Amino acid sequence: MHTSIATVSLSGTLTEKLAAAARAGFGGVEIFENDLLACPLAPEEIRARCADLGLSIDLYQPMRDVEGVPEEIFVRNLRRARHKFELMNRLGADTVLVCSSVSPDAVDDDARAAGQLARLAGLAEESGIRVAYEALAWGRHVNTYEHAWRIVEAADHPALGVCLDSFHILSRGSDPKGIEDIPGEKIFFLQLADAPLLAMDVLQWSRHYRCFPGQGGFDVAGLVRHVLAAGYRGPLSLEVFNDVFRQADAGPTAVDAHRSLLLLREAVGAAELPPPVVPTGVAFAELLTPDAEPVTALLTALGFTRAARHRGKPVDLWQHGEARVLVNTAATARRDGTRLAAIGLESPDPAAAARRAEALLAPVLPRHRAPGDAPLDAVAAPDGTELFLCATGDRELPDWRADFADLPDTPAPSTTRIDHLALTQPWHHFDEATLFHRSVLGLTAQESVDLADPYGLMRSRAVANADGSVRIALGVGAAPTDDTVHAAHIALATDDVVAAARAFRAAGGRLLPVPRNYHDDLAARYDLTDDELETYRDLGILYDRDAGGAFRHCYTETVGRVFFELVQRDPGYQGYGAANAPVRLAAQHAGRR
Repeated sequence: MHTSIATVSLSGTLTEKLAAAARAGFGGVEIFENDLLACPLAPEEIRARCADLGLSIDLYQPMRDVEGVPEEIFVRNLRRARHKFELMNRLGADTVLVCSSVSPDAVDDDARAAGQLARLAGLAEESGIRVAYEALAWGRHVNTYEHAWRIVEAADHPALGVCLDSFHILSRGSDPKGIEDIPGEKIFFLQLADAPLLAMDVLQWSRHYRCFPGQGGFDVAGLVRHVLAAGYRGPLSLEVFNDVFRQADAGPTAVDAHRSLLLLREAVGAAELPPPVVPTGVAFAELLTPDAEPVTALLTALGFTRAARHRGKPVDLWQHGEARVLVNTAATARRDGTRLAAIGLESPDPAAAARRAEALLAPVLPRHRAPGDAPLDAVAAPDGTELFLCATGDRELPDWRADFADLPDTPAPSTTRIDHLALTQPWHHFDEATLFHRSVLGLTAQESVDLADPYGLMRSRAVANADGSVRIALGVGAAPTDDTVHAAHIALATDDVVAAARAFRAAGGRLLPVPRNYHDDLAARYDLTDDELETYRDLGILYDRDAGGAFRHCYTETVGRVFFELVQRDPGYQGYGAANAPVRLAAQHAGRR
């Protein structure tokens, strides 16, 4: 089963879309009519371009409003179809998608629809073309795959079959099990898309909010299992209408698309990939900075000690308990200012984790190593963050800490560790980032949440391993150009956030001030003592609670594009203080001004 993608799913010109699909590893494409009409190349030249790229043209689409119409209109439709079939022969496409009619001229008459589709299929057959009939979820009279199949079955023409589209089926809540009643040879084509679960008009939902399998709320894998059980052996093809994808660079989008199909094929047993190796902890976070002084001042106030220095690179290891931060002052830092550039993830088998990452199209990063450096596998996340796969303290595997020479100052004992990391994604990589962390790293994604920012909405979605030793919050900001507010941050877990905040402030650190109104409201929402409230007000500590317990947290000032969070998490609390995000964001905006 090869993979295919509709050109409408990608941005750019037709030739750019074809090149991106080929580079990402697709075997074929669906050519969307509007893409062809806007292309200066002749159909024969497009055919040749696809052949040169190793792409088959699996479908030409769409033909609309063909069936169930008065005879005089259908005659005109046949004339239109004859022209399309001639064009398809020049293009080298042998299957055309015909959508169920939405025309006000269409009548609710299955016999007429079947008869007209049979005549259309007869004309198509003369040109060596098959007709794949698809039920649009908003079709005027035919809007379910069961209804479309009844009409195709009644038409009884060898050149007529159905096209099944996961969005049209699942958005209506149809039961896909009935697909198994359709003979596999009559399923001419399968189009796949996921979508977030939204309560809105299905047409608008389809045209703007589709996404790749695994990025939404549909059980696309379950549907594909039914299609395969029916005997379908054609392409797995993506047809995704999405405003973000159509504005983003086609190259990364195509890679993300192909990754989603690789993961889908694994889920349905149609492909075998290296199994996921779930990370078991955070080894380190690496800050890249052109100016170490403000970063090291912040780390010192937080209780970190400079524990070691890299033997051959301008990198220092700072440690506070189990929390480790690398400060890298390499020349490349001068371009972007201080930022979170890399994360070390503890892995029980770094090499196996890297093999899975590579199989799922994650860029494996070359690493310039001196002869004595530990061999570390690293891959790039969609936002460019480098993810190092580490085995800290494993006697049988190389330990990255061997690259560092110990300094005289030994870190004091502490229970501090990294609770979670928050990474701000480019606006067009949010869904891709979620799928990447789920598929490549084997982390579990929580539900996406919207966070109110003074200048719009932020989206956030957390991924984590089973015991919470790895937690990453992925966010996309309302104001993408505001790097100070929508910065990455490192959350440090402490047993006593009040003591940690006081120690930080006493050491010269600056905590993010929180408006008094927040704590006045806190008194109304939770049964906290006056002393607690006054302490939280003084230190800018925010408070949240769920069924599992409480969460107390506060924030430092931002340095470059990074800030820290001090958190005290009750063992049963599963969240990240999302209810307090609007207050934090407003306070950071105010501080920036």
